[in-house]
Amino acid sequence: MSIKKHIPNTITCCNLVSGCIATYYAFQSQYTMALLFIVIGAVFDFFDGMTARLLHVSSPIGKELDSLADDITFGFAPAAIVFSFLNSFHIHLPFVPFLAFIIAAFSALRLAKFNLDERQALGFIGLPTPANALFWGSLICSLNWMTLFEPYQLPDYWLYVVLALIPVSCYLLVSEIPMFALKFKTWGWKGNEVKYIFLLTCIPMLILLGISGLAAVIAWYVVLSVVTGYRK
Repeated sequence: MSIKKHIPNTITCCNLVSGCIATYYAFQSQYTMALLFIVIGAVFDFFDGMTARLLHVSSPIGKELDSLADDITFGFAPAAIVFSFLNSFHIHLPFVPFLAFIIAAFSALRLAKFNLDERQALGFIGLPTPANALFWGSLICSLNWMTLFEPYQLPDYWLYVVLALIPVSCYLLVSEIPMFALKFKTWGWKGNEVKYIFLLTCIPMLILLGISGLAAVIAWYVVLSVVTGYRK
């Protein structure tokens, strides 16, 4: 019984370690590897909760550990990716790249709110931290790949685009916008229309855009959630 009790926490620690490795690669400007370990962390994050439910060994310490691991993998790691990207520009104001770490702070706030909010059993209020992390990792990877086809650095306007997106993503993390979760009570079309539409439209995005399609998928998820919430 004692071994079973520690299995979910072990998986959660694997999530945390994945986030640490992702952060290392982020500071080395190896954005593809950083994104890969964020995805690996997301897989561990999915299975730790599932394992705890299957083994019936959920505990308060597991809940706290899960939030800590999530803030490393889905808060600090994407913030480090954005910091490293902003630091690659020749900026006269040296403090500007450090604005990226606001993402980590708002991710921690979002996780704390999630732990206390009983409204998020079947859906989300605000953007989930894994989705935010995948958006940033995919976006920065895409921008970095663009430099492979350019003889010089990215145009400076991308600096301002990324800086403008930071407060937007931070707002979405802690907003009161209802966002659907991919949880199915039944497999029928009725009641699951939005989920099926989302899944079916994501497939061509990922096929056509590849890894950069992840950012488009997350943006589409936010838009679809907002439109659905407005109609309701």
